[in-house]
Amino acid sequence: MNREQALSFETEWMPRIAERIARELGRALQVEIVPGDYPHQPTRLRVSAAPHHDGERARRYPFDLNVYLTWDDDEIERLLRPGGDARLQRYLDALARKLDAWEGAREVDIATRSQSEPSVLLGGLDFEA
Repeated sequence: MNREQALSFETEWMPRIAERIARELGRALQVEIVPGDYPHQPTRLRVSAAPHHDGERARRYPFDLNVYLTWDDDEIERLLRPGGDARLQRYLDALARKLDAWEGAREVDIATRSQSEPSVLLGGLDFEA
């Protein structure tokens, strides 16, 4: 992916993805767009929770939520082609189901804002609905 594609994804598409994920997850979580570290690296999305205080909530896992989401470069390039807006909308409409699937696959529990590892990467994601 070239720098122009990475920048387009970061400025035009990621805010929509971040907004929908924030809406699906609720206000207790922070959703943050993290720009790539070098010119051709795509943007990441970080979903996290404030540090846990004992007694505040039941915890399923030992670590506070700290998840990074990244999408496959080829998928990003496909999204930037004609028809990408409709594809993104189908993806956004399917996000609730996708979030449920991601939780089980990586030992992340959004309800208790906890996870099994200090940091979890959900990488190479696609834009399939």
